[in-house]
Amino acid sequence: MVNLTIHHSPIHHSPFYKRMSVQRIATRYAKSLIDLANEHGKLDKVLEDVKSFREVAKNRDFDLLLKSPVVKGDTKQKIFNKLFQGKFDEMTMAFLTILLKKGREAQLTEIANEFVDQFKVINHISTVKLTTANKLTPEAVENIHKKLLASTATDDKVELVTKVNPDLIGGFVVEFEDKLYDASVAHKLSLLKKEFKDNLYISQIIAQ
Repeated sequence: MVNLTIHHSPIHHSPFYKRMSVQRIATRYAKSLIDLANEHGKLDKVLEDVKSFREVAKNRDFDLLLKSPVVKGDTKQKIFNKLFQGKFDEMTMAFLTILLKKGREAQLTEIANEFVDQFKVINHISTVKLTTANKLTPEAVENIHKKLLASTATDDKVELVTKVNPDLIGGFVVEFEDKLYDASVAHKLSLLKKEFKDNLYISQIIAQ
């Protein structure tokens, strides 16, 4: 049985405090599961389960089920058993059951996200998102990955997530932690357009 001890903070009703409260809840539950999984040598397996749960949670109907105050806990438990029993480790299932009993299922997605984030910190993994106008070749992706590994800005390991966005026209956008480097053609055109408007505005003032 998963032993979780959560100290509840005073209730605040503003959106800011609600977000902070959810974050605190997610952080504590995720840490509890990470510590327990690590202690029993099941961290990699539980991580796999958590990632699978996150994929299922992207389904709108399932997300609405998690947040529904109308559907009772025992009904949600039956659905969880049907979806995950036999696929998830017993520890993961016990954890989900505990959260259902505590009425924390609405925060499960946030808890899952926090679990993955904490796992990356523990294992020194940096996640870098690379968006390009066209799909990169495997060789190009591997070359970028090697350069990121050699960089002092990233951690020991690098998880490179690639995405294609034709709206960029050309170039690329890199997102890492709270940093963003936009070297796309679309961004450069936007800056040029703004500069042109500013210069035109200044010219009009001088002309008056």
